[in-house]
Amino acid sequence: MSTGLIIALIVIVAVVVAVAAVLSLRARGPRHGAGLKRRFGPEYERAVARHDGDTKAAERELAQRVERHGDLRERPLEPAERERFEARWTATQERFVDAPREAVAEADRLIAELAAARGFPADGQYEEQLAALSVHHAHRVEGYRRVHRMVQTGAHDGAGTEEMREALVGARALFEELVRPSRHEGGRHRPDGDRTAPAARSGHTTSSLFHRRQAKES
Repeated sequence: MSTGLIIALIVIVAVVVAVAAVLSLRARGPRHGAGLKRRFGPEYERAVARHDGDTKAAERELAQRVERHGDLRERPLEPAERERFEARWTATQERFVDAPREAVAEADRLIAELAAARGFPADGQYEEQLAALSVHHAHRVEGYRRVHRMVQTGAHDGAGTEEMREALVGARALFEELVRPSRHEGGRHRPDGDRTAPAARSGHTTSSLFHRRQAKES
């Protein structure tokens, strides 16, 4: 075998190995440094703060979340199932007028049920469910975390109406993202010009209900 042929074979093998490595990394998603920061956004900064500024420790934690939940495929909702969740969320927002604490607690339960219906960890596995949600919906999980913390610690009993309203609005962002049909649901998604869920199209219902409550109390 000539030297030129040997060199050509070595080059070909090197190229194949490099391409395979790139494809493998893409399939696994970002696991380190800048890739994790892009993927997790505010969750990245939160993890760093929780580890007292130790970036490496925070990145190890986030990389472990991707390892555990990065391959999760969200289950599509059936149209009737989606309508039931949307109706329950609308009722929760309306309940906020007269019973804000109960509305916050119901929002916590509803998002947990919706996440479970989409294929995220369920059966009381809140921490794992939140970790999985952070991998796939990193920019929306903080509202859910906030209402859950309020309910579990009883903080909503001493919270003001405005604080509870803000928590409910934050939780609604994750609800809308989870309930919304994706591009890959076989044509069942909304038209390109109307991708928001009914709660979003209703003119920020939670905010308007809050102002109705203020007027009622004045």
